[in-house]
Amino acid sequence: MFLKKATKKWEAFVNVQKLLLPEGDFRLLFEKAPLLWSEEEKCKGLVLAVKSMLYGFLFHMKVTEAFYKKGEQNMISHNMKKLIEKSAGISALFTEAKRMKQQYGPENVYDFGIGNPNVKAPESINKTAIEILQREESLLLHGYTDTVGYAEVRKKIANHLNRRFDTDFAEDNIVMTVGAAGGLNVIFKVLLNPEEEVLTFAPFFSEYSAYAMNAGAVLNAVAPNLETFLPDLTALEESITEKTKIVLINSPNNPTGVVYDESIIAEIGCILEEKQKEYGTSIYLVADEPYRELVYDGAEVPYVPHYYKNTIVAYSFSKSLSLPGDRIGYLVLPSELEDFEQIRQGAEVATRVLGFVNAPALQQRVVAECCDELTDVAFYDANRELLYTALQSYGYECIKPQGAFYLFVKALEADDNAFCQKAKEYRLLLTPATGFGCPGYVRIAYCVSRQTIEKALPAFEALKKYYEADTYGSVDA
Repeated sequence: MFLKKATKKWEAFVNVQKLLLPEGDFRLLFEKAPLLWSEEEKCKGLVLAVKSMLYGFLFHMKVTEAFYKKGEQNMISHNMKKLIEKSAGISALFTEAKRMKQQYGPENVYDFGIGNPNVKAPESINKTAIEILQREESLLLHGYTDTVGYAEVRKKIANHLNRRFDTDFAEDNIVMTVGAAGGLNVIFKVLLNPEEEVLTFAPFFSEYSAYAMNAGAVLNAVAPNLETFLPDLTALEESITEKTKIVLINSPNNPTGVVYDESIIAEIGCILEEKQKEYGTSIYLVADEPYRELVYDGAEVPYVPHYYKNTIVAYSFSKSLSLPGDRIGYLVLPSELEDFEQIRQGAEVATRVLGFVNAPALQQRVVAECCDELTDVAFYDANRELLYTALQSYGYECIKPQGAFYLFVKALEADDNAFCQKAKEYRLLLTPATGFGCPGYVRIAYCVSRQTIEKALPAFEALKKYYEADTYGSVDA
């Protein structure tokens, strides 16, 4: 309302000025005033001029304010604002890690924050890549592939799975993806309508909620079993509604390292069958499996499609072959899926419209030749034993993981973010588990050098003593 009034008064004054002073010089209004006006008119004109100048100034101030407010509201989306806020902790972890390493030296900062493999890729990866680069015609090798991936690559992946899991997949059951994360975004785009639900188990990989949001859906989590961190199947049954379209599982699990055994997978399948009948809907079980190969103590990871017809598998070579930056993986779409043809076609379209276009061409060829290879799991197992045994002896509470490369440890105070801040004083970089849907815990990624763990152990012990005595100081700078 003020802007409208100010605008009208400003325009009125400008119009008067133009009539009296074609030259447009406002100062001339007062120089010529004695010739144009009586003393009374001159006074009124002066008052009008001052008021108009004031309205003009305020008008410009209001317009400027409105412009910036509009920019604040509309420059980025509301969803992106939420994602930025949620990512602030991760961004701060990277920034703090960089600062501390510059201050103390990288070897004196114990970074257990990010799940970045510390084992080199098998030698066959580089060798195969070089052979392909020398053998293949450059234009073909670096050109677009089929959106779902090279047919011969998908056939090799299918045959690899058939040998391992006694399945009967063909190339049409495989979609090459930009890692497992890309695969999840593709299948969410295919299956989910706005406001439909992805249901998972806490604690869960923190990006899952963003992937659901990308599809206009929502992520809800079944509360964790704090004794075992295995799925609470009674709670799962009670949590499924008519809006549940996907149940998302991750085994071996990030961040806990637990492995879901055959009885758990079979029971999940039975629950979903019953819920499909109850609601008259299709519920898809999506298995996120980037850590499938990283298991210890003889643990076995059941192949989920054997236990439930509407299963989709998202797989990545990031951990099994230490290729996280190469962004290569695949989706398995069994022919038994309800609406298999439409889902397969949808995955092709979603890969394109999400901007992936196709999985990296060279890496498709490389993993097709090396999919039977495996990273050095014994390295991670040795790190697991060393760190778990030491933390247990210091009095930390955590379960022994059967897979992946994380320890999930109870924080030494209720606020896991505050605990991680205190740990930084000991040059320990840990990840608070609030972001995983399980406050009060922290994740420790032991995919680091053995030397890092050995040097960090005194810091872990000192941190525990600080909380026991409440007077124990930090490590000297």
